Amino acid sequence: MQLVFATNNENKVKEIRSLLGNIFDIITLQEAGIDIDIPEPHDTLEANAREKSSTIYNMTGQSCFSEDTGLEVAALNGAPGVLSARYAGEQKSADDNIARLLGELNNKTDRSARFRTVISLIINGEERQFEGICQGHILPAKQGSRGFGYDPVFIPEGATRSFAEMDLAEKNRYSHRARAFAGLAAYLGKIKDEK
Repeated sequence: MQLVFATNNENKVKEIRSLLGNIFDIITLQEAGIDIDIPEPHDTLEANAREKSSTIYNMTGQSCFSEDTGLEVAALNGAPGVLSARYAGEQKSADDNIARLLGELNNKTDRSARFRTVISLIINGEERQFEGICQGHILPAKQGSRGFGYDPVFIPEGATRSFAEMDLAEKNRYSHRARAFAGLAAYLGKIKDEK
């Protein structure tokens, strides 16, 4: 089964391919010959994920999926949330986003946070959503050089190292994205078995 992954983020593509293995033929927007930056105008992850998958489905008629992920920090009332990628501005700089986050947490004792991923899958015009959550906390400074986004300042619950200090296999044991994709993979597996 071929699925278009509605993203231009190579890091996310790498993670997804490592999670779904060879069961599904995942093709990127670039590989599908689509060169657009899909807007994320909504104030929920669910609506942004749906915007991306429905845009690609309407363009191509192909089964596709998208995801939207946010870092939700308790002491900041759930911010940056849907604005995670552009928290410090439209330039979408991970370093700037982290600097702003750490600045805002500067005198806060509660550093608990969670990553939340929502996947929107459209097959034959029908949409289903899958959610994955990873609880953890924000470090006072960056640790590690792997991963992307807020990975250097996030330690998942039950771990002693940041996401940026883990290789992909270790990160996937905790990851919000891995949990959401486990739901997606189980659903796709069921469809495949029914055929």
